[in-house]
Amino acid sequence: METQTSPAPNPFAYAPAPESRSVVDIAPSYGLFIDGEFTEAADGKVFKTVSPSTEEVLSEVAQASSEDVDRAVKAARKAFGGWSALPGAERAKYLFRIARIIQERSRELAVLETLDNGKPIKETRDADLPLVAAHFFYYAGWADKLDHAGFGPNPKALGVAGQVIPWNFPLLMLAWKIAPALATGNTVVLKPAETTPLSALFFADICRQAGLPKGVVNILPGYGDAGAALTAHPDVNKVAFTGSTAVGKQIARTVAGTDKKLTLELGGKGANIVFDDAPVDQAVEGIVTGIFFNQGQVCCAGSRLLVQESVQDEVLERLKARLSTLRLGDPLDKNTDIGAINSAEQLARITALAETGEAEGAERWSAPCELPGSGYWFAPTLFTNVTQAHTVARDEIFGPVLSVLTFRTPDEAVAKANNTQYGLSAGIWTEKGSRILAVANKLRAGVVWANTFNKFDPTSPFGGYKESGFGREGGRHGLEAYLDV
Repeated sequence: METQTSPAPNPFAYAPAPESRSVVDIAPSYGLFIDGEFTEAADGKVFKTVSPSTEEVLSEVAQASSEDVDRAVKAARKAFGGWSALPGAERAKYLFRIARIIQERSRELAVLETLDNGKPIKETRDADLPLVAAHFFYYAGWADKLDHAGFGPNPKALGVAGQVIPWNFPLLMLAWKIAPALATGNTVVLKPAETTPLSALFFADICRQAGLPKGVVNILPGYGDAGAALTAHPDVNKVAFTGSTAVGKQIARTVAGTDKKLTLELGGKGANIVFDDAPVDQAVEGIVTGIFFNQGQVCCAGSRLLVQESVQDEVLERLKARLSTLRLGDPLDKNTDIGAINSAEQLARITALAETGEAEGAERWSAPCELPGSGYWFAPTLFTNVTQAHTVARDEIFGPVLSVLTFRTPDEAVAKANNTQYGLSAGIWTEKGSRILAVANKLRAGVVWANTFNKFDPTSPFGGYKESGFGREGGRHGLEAYLDV
């Protein structure tokens, strides 16, 4: 009789490597940060913030109302005179100080962000936090050089900036907004997303630690009504919003007819174009980074893969093999590639759109992986046999879902890439430099990556065309939205 032997253990299997939660101390409750102090909401309302990977309540947070918005804008207006009158070199000192404190507290902030957002610790630790500090360092360097930024002699600050940020990169989006605003002499009222308020509240503490004058930065956690009150407030001079196209359109209507300056960074449906001469292994890594980084919850994600017909089979075979090795699970584990979806609401949206893709006849393939019992999870998924008419090829899913289309000629690739209401990002994979330049020039996308994807740098401007918004953040261009030029 044959005896069944169990398979030998894989010597290359990863052992759990959890990052310690003890490095961060989360208080049971947090107030609004107005005029340099933490304070309760005017109506006493609070809401709970939940960890998406476990559904445990992390803390209770004060919920801002229009009355609180008014208080914060008044504090920012009062602080504006003194802050904008400081020499640029003096403002720079505060920004450099903030940047250094962020570096000193980066481990604590990375763990906090992973707990509150659900993304893997290796992303918060190795991508988000270094970029957050880099943005403050970069704009600190501009603070005393505004005369040389190309916007004319002696450009002036606008006043109070009302800023609303999303939940997918809570601390990084804060840095993109606050660093240029402060460098140019403006004061800030910022509303973080209701599902991820904690890192912004920790940043408020960093502002106090850096000795930033009271009222220069105010943080108002809350829901959409607080964001709407902030963007509509008559004493706000500049509105900056990152988030969905639908809300962006609403804000544009609110601001229309006023003298407020507005920048919008909205949704996307980025095309990642793989030509037949692309280095396939490198391209597969780039495709994975393009759509599965931060669980695909990235506005510039490469969510449409356009692959040349002659290499489609090879690319898909290697892509599926690579997806089968991605590790999904505890975001605090240093080996995790795919973390939790940010909220139950977002998971429901991703699930519904994936089901629509199947119902419309696209072929669904999900990486084999075990989903944890609690929390919000979605396995890495790709759709083949997709046409440009399919919902999964047109709508922003904002999750780990890739739609695969094919093309035969460069012109067809460009036509398909541009066939979208969005225009935020694109990627090109080929060995020919001339082809990269020729194709990039024809793509209506704010950022085009060549043989890489989702690489960011504070010196480089970022923003979109069409329904992906307008205005640029980052680089010298990012100063313009905060100056009277």
